[in-house]
Amino acid sequence: QVQLMESGGGSVQAGGSLRLSCVASPFTYSTRCMAWFRQAPGKEREGVANIYRGSGTPTYADSVKGRFAISQDKSDNTVYLQLDSLKPEDTATYYCAAARFCYGLGASAYSLWGQGTQVTVSS
Repeated sequence: QVQLMESGGGSVQAGGSLRLSCVASPFTYSTRCMAWFRQAPGKEREGVANIYRGSGTPTYADSVKGRFAISQDKSDNTVYLQLDSLKPEDTATYYCAAARFCYGLGASAYSLWGQGTQVTVSS
């Protein structure tokens, strides 16, 4: 069974950067779309960005446009999330997820999930 494995989280000061990585299985129809979500304590899980593995077409939540960038390396089945200009409100556990299609950033559309990697941004 396919698994998603996130890495790259850490603690940074406001304005700093991190790059998160998610290693997936080789392309299948069930993982045509890859996404990043985040969840902070006391808050609901929020979709951050997604990307079609075939075309590379990305979609972003308004809260991260211009600061975060999703990308992929098809050669090793890795999806990245570059986090720049980090703010304290970006502090959360970040999860990688996969779905058949990039219908949107709602969590219910995604059937496969990683275990999460923690991002902490201090003021």
